[in-house]
Amino acid sequence: MEKPLAFRPHPWHGIDPGPRCPDVVTAYPEIVPSDGVKYEIDKHSGYLRVDRRQRFSVVCPTPYGFVPRTYCGDAVAAHPVPGTPATSHGDGDPLDICVLTDRNVSRGDILLEARPIGGLRMVEAGEADDKIIAVLLGDPTFGDLADVSQLPHAVVDRLRHYFLTYKTIPGDTRSTITVDPVYSAMEARAVLMAAREDYRGRFEEPGPDRS
Repeated sequence: MEKPLAFRPHPWHGIDPGPRCPDVVTAYPEIVPSDGVKYEIDKHSGYLRVDRRQRFSVVCPTPYGFVPRTYCGDAVAAHPVPGTPATSHGDGDPLDICVLTDRNVSRGDILLEARPIGGLRMVEAGEADDKIIAVLLGDPTFGDLADVSQLPHAVVDRLRHYFLTYKTIPGDTRSTITVDPVYSAMEARAVLMAAREDYRGRFEEPGPDRS
């Protein structure tokens, strides 16, 4: 008897965010610090595609991707983060996540378990594009951290610098991107739940949270 065909699940829609979400989540990194090309999930096929070459020396300081079955929509944009510009809508993508680790993660397109400890609200032209900051479970350096306030300022500054500059052409002073302030683990969990609500409203039938 022939075995039934097995198909790879779509990383955005076919992977569960984890039974302990939002305290611990499954993360799908698209890029890692050694990548000279920015990869991004192809929403139709679920495979990584080349989004753009990194034209300048800015590289993401952590594995960077998204939390499956999340969506940045109206609920994320409506979640108040004091000190940020007004947001009218989300960016229409899965919720981004940066996973801190002292280990060399050599490739993306993998699954990690991570604990959210905070986040950055990136805003561009009224669009919310939150970045969850998380730590790799079991990491010898970062794994026991519970809140972004426990991180050295330099680590957060590297993340802020990356998101402030990775789209910027040298000499261009017209950037309207903001990434302040940094928010806490409690806020990160609330943003994750808002992104789960947005995902259910966009892609699933109404019902209780099954994550």
